[in-house]
Amino acid sequence: QVQLVESGGGLVQPGGSARLSCVTSGIIFMLYDMAWYRQGPGKQRELVARIGYDSRPTYIDSVKGRFTISRDNTRNRVYLQMNNLKPEDTAVYYCNALQNGSPIGSWGQGTQVTVSS
Repeated sequence: QVQLVESGGGLVQPGGSARLSCVTSGIIFMLYDMAWYRQGPGKQRELVARIGYDSRPTYIDSVKGRFTISRDNTRNRVYLQMNNLKPEDTAVYYCNALQNGSPIGSWGQGTQVTVSS
């Protein structure tokens, strides 16, 4: 069973940065694409960024140039570096492993990122 634990969120001022981390267990991490999702207030959960097992990243348009997804296969971790944060980035951020493009793990508690002055 896939287990996912996110950390690294908090209160950030507009224009600031945050680095999220997700540790994974229960899978052979290096074989899976990984992704970060977010769910803002009153919104549906959306895919923000994904990174292939080959470390190729993709992003939604609204975060391109500001967010960077990376992975460390030796530590079973995936990261999301978020720069130039905007209030609309406020959300609970979740990670998950992907299989055929769909998340396979039960959603963890996520980590709250609040962008506000």
